Amino acid sequence: MRESVLEVPGARLRHFVRGSGPLLLLVAGGYGDAAVNEALATHLAGRYTVLTYDRRGLSGSTTDDPGLTLATHADDVSHLLSALTTEPAHVYGSSIGALISLELTTRHPGQVGVVVAHEPPVTQLLPEPERALAIEDLLAAEETFKAEGAFPALRRFAKFAGIDPTDREPDVEPRVPGPEQLPNLEFFLTYDAPAVRTHALDLTALKNSPARVVPAVGENSGHIWAHKCARLLAEELGIACETFPGGHNGYVFRPRATAERLHQVLDV
Repeated sequence: MRESVLEVPGARLRHFVRGSGPLLLLVAGGYGDAAVNEALATHLAGRYTVLTYDRRGLSGSTTDDPGLTLATHADDVSHLLSALTTEPAHVYGSSIGALISLELTTRHPGQVGVVVAHEPPVTQLLPEPERALAIEDLLAAEETFKAEGAFPALRRFAKFAGIDPTDREPDVEPRVPGPEQLPNLEFFLTYDAPAVRTHALDLTALKNSPARVVPAVGENSGHIWAHKCARLLAEELGIACETFPGGHNGYVFRPRATAERLHQVLDV
């Protein structure tokens, strides 16, 4: 595995490259840094050159301007890809990572070959009153953070995202929180969570992109609104929605099975 830092406008991005084969970028959900994708990347490295990274403001990546939009994150990823390849890359993103991956696909379509968007919170697709309830969930987490702190807000997120740490592969151990957890979580709740809540995906640009877009859902997350967002996105694009192991955080708790499913989807 090779660790590097790339200077981009307003930020320095720590990233990791391992494996060999076609380039596959993993974009973590929530306040996840590169380490969150480590197990999945390890299972994929036999077939792909796997790129993982810390989003600006998280862990080893710094930012001079924290007033973020998802377009900022998408442009960051574009710079990373440009530094590593001239060919379209495969991209797998989950939750906010899926939104960033889709934004990359609309803003820099020539850089993406296949994008697998696992339960992107595209709230604009939800019918009322479900959309209002989803926005209320996101706002409640932000307000809990301001009133009570980061970890009560995280519990709110975990509840409406249906996170079930017991739904995991036998050899996957719960992560031991490091010193970066709290600052990463605070950064996410301050900047990234509001960016998700206010984001509007350019559906016309997505439909016109040359990339193959693959909306995806967790097999055990049918009760959450992010799951429905992915299914509605598939309907909007007129394509199939693929099912992946586990729930909303399946890529973390079921990395081996997720890697196998990714092989199947990317090999089509």
